[in-house]
Amino acid sequence: MNNFEELESMADEYAQAEAERVHLTEFKKSKKALLMQRHEGYHKNLSIAAQEREAYADEEYIELLQGLKVATEKALSLKFRLDVMKMRFETWRTKQATLRAEMNLR
Repeated sequence: MNNFEELESMADEYAQAEAERVHLTEFKKSKKALLMQRHEGYHKNLSIAAQEREAYADEEYIELLQGLKVATEKALSLKFRLDVMKMRFETWRTKQATLRAEMNLR
């Protein structure tokens, strides 16, 4: 696989990882609401603050946060790998331009 194919492949991976991270970030709000509803059903007349506390302490919410952590780590890792590949490419381009300029001076 050449560098451009590798860059394209990594860009696709990054896009998928970032989409997953964003999806989990947004789903976190829905999950909180669903858990608050569930806890309201368990305990009638539970205040909103108490529902929220129970939702945040729920194992399902904690698992969602763990998944968000993993997705964020993967997306950032891929982003930084892409950045390094871009820097390597720019370094190569600079060297090529320098070589061309040196050849024109001869």
